[in-house]
Amino acid sequence: MEFILWLIAVVLVVGGIVSLVRGAILYGIVLIVVGLLVGPGGVSVFT
Repeated sequence: MEFILWLIAVVLVVGGIVSLVRGAILYGIVLIVVGLLVGPGGVSVFT
């Protein structure tokens, strides 16, 4: 389960960075913050 959360977090953060590069600033920031919240290294919303 921890690996799945880590994988989801990585996908969200990478998607957020790509959104920032494309110019969708708010959407990119939201994706990065959600990715950091979901990840096991951050404050996981599932524990």
